Amino acid sequence: MKARKELWFGFGLMGLILAGVLAMVISAPTMTNGHYGLLMLSLVVVAIMLGFPTAFTLMGMGMLFAFFAYHSGDQTSAGAIRQTLDLMVQRAFSVMSNDVLISIPLFVFMGYLVERANLIEKLFHSLHLSLARVPGSLAVATLVTCAIFATATGIVGAVVTLMGLLAMPQMLRAGYDVRLTAGSITAGGCLGILIPPSVLLIVYGATAGVSVVKLYAGAFFPGLMLAGLYILYVIIVAKVKPTWAPPLSAEQRIVPLPAALTRMGATGNGWALGGLVKGLKGANNHGVPTGYMLRQLGIVLLPALLFATVAVLSYQSATRVAAVETYEELQPMGAGAAPEASGDDAGGLAEPPVEEEGLSEPPSADGDLAEPPGADSDAVALPPGAEADTPEPPADNLALPPGAEPAAPTASGIEPVATTQSASQGYWIGLGVGALALAVFYGILSYARLEIFKMLLSSFFPLLVLIMSVLGSIVFGLATPTEAAAVGALGGFLLAAAYRQLTFSVVKESVFLTAKTSAMVCWLFVGSAIFSAAFALLGGQALVEQWVLGMNLSKTEFLILSQVIIFVLGWPLEWTEIIVIFMPIFIPLLDNFGVDPLFFGLLVALNLQTAFLSPPVAMSAFYLKGVAPKHVTLNQIFAGMLPFMGIQVLAIVLLYLFPAIGMWLPEVLYK
Repeated sequence: MKARKELWFGFGLMGLILAGVLAMVISAPTMTNGHYGLLMLSLVVVAIMLGFPTAFTLMGMGMLFAFFAYHSGDQTSAGAIRQTLDLMVQRAFSVMSNDVLISIPLFVFMGYLVERANLIEKLFHSLHLSLARVPGSLAVATLVTCAIFATATGIVGAVVTLMGLLAMPQMLRAGYDVRLTAGSITAGGCLGILIPPSVLLIVYGATAGVSVVKLYAGAFFPGLMLAGLYILYVIIVAKVKPTWAPPLSAEQRIVPLPAALTRMGATGNGWALGGLVKGLKGANNHGVPTGYMLRQLGIVLLPALLFATVAVLSYQSATRVAAVETYEELQPMGAGAAPEASGDDAGGLAEPPVEEEGLSEPPSADGDLAEPPGADSDAVALPPGAEADTPEPPADNLALPPGAEPAAPTASGIEPVATTQSASQGYWIGLGVGALALAVFYGILSYARLEIFKMLLSSFFPLLVLIMSVLGSIVFGLATPTEAAAVGALGGFLLAAAYRQLTFSVVKESVFLTAKTSAMVCWLFVGSAIFSAAFALLGGQALVEQWVLGMNLSKTEFLILSQVIIFVLGWPLEWTEIIVIFMPIFIPLLDNFGVDPLFFGLLVALNLQTAFLSPPVAMSAFYLKGVAPKHVTLNQIFAGMLPFMGIQVLAIVLLYLFPAIGMWLPEVLYK
């Protein structure tokens, strides 16, 4: 039997790993526990490549080598077994008590419900009609659909599979190149693991101890940048090689109009706003009900109403003066209490009563109590700053006769506090630009564009509202990731109900798949915790840190080395395995090179896009191959993914050269 090329590649990579381990064992003068830790790491990678379940491989190797670490000292076998089992229980309980992980099943449940609402077909159809004049419009619409749907669901396999069934036949029928088609679908489907809300960022945050909220804010613009680079590449290819992405024909751009609008004499290029206003006069409606035209006119005026609402709210926010808290009523301690002088209690502390049979007074020089310096012989000393005579109260504080009203305080010397201010120049510039864009929108709004707008209202905007409500509540601090995930799950539930897809079978299947995915992720965390504990017990972490620091790397060299290692690991391993196994090794090294774990996480999230596109374990390629036509080969899919892998590397370089792409938003929101 002839083995396939990817199998030879996998076996060759495993051979290189085993050869490296063998060389380490031979070259080491004495095998320390740290060397056994590196041996454990190598065996885990080889076992995963052979197909063993990742979570249970990590747990098994971790417990075996943890027992070895405990038993290598003075501990007996029974004591080592007891400590190993205690370690397993403690690590499992720490995973169970992690509040951040609660958001994973909620986000996954939201994704499965949105996936089953059958929005993707409407979304793709409306986007490719709205982008018909853009070069490579079908590929661009595919990337935008994948980005939006992958963001809403976060399920790479589902997005790639659905787009392979929906978009690939249309793109091939339109004459698109197989490689460009496959690359657009697979690369676009992977955006869901980068653009928030992303399960990958939650797993990284829980592993590295980084705030998930800051990771979401930081990953927003890098995700948009990567999607923009994909779209730019497709447009350039469509311009340079028109045969790879032919433009849509005139017949493919035709948007059918409803019969009621056709009866009014509406055409695809006719002005929608003017035609509907004229139709309301009665003579031009041609029997079309007035209620129907009012509904159409209401849809047309929706952007104007939204613009007016945003303008009013923005004006109120721009002209409101933030209240400055003053502390005029606060006084120093004792400042408001005037000393009272009356009789013998006119100041100072009262002397304690003297009992006849009590303690005697200490004798003075004259036999009596000595007067304090400067005090009169027949008066009690006043406290410092007090006057002997009680001053008369000022005239303003004189008692008023009965029935007299107190005079109102004068405003002299007191300036009223302003509660509003004039709007800034930036507000008026933004308002003018928005008004101009709105005028252009209504100027070019034809009946055909109105139908496309209605398609977007029923497919694009519901998903956009769901995504922005979840992300906005997290980024602006209105809710924790777990609370926002619960809101997203409710939103997915409502979307499925609104599109009449909420059946018992759909809910049952979504719950089952959510439980399956969540259990896999949680077991991965348990296995990773046990593995990392065993690795630390053996001293593997200290050995790696000593080796890296011994290379005298600069910050840039360390980042290049770490990203190259992660890039290579993406070939045989999936992103979950890379994060739970290797991030606990990289994270302790960041302080030595002054690298922010948040920034490192953004680089890793961009880099792990390649884990779905790099052979031989390119899961996106296998997802697409399972639904692609028979004449599409796996090699063609791999060839189509390679340019997009190059774009991912370019995005990593841009993020490193311009860190503000990812760090600006977290610094502004959480400074």
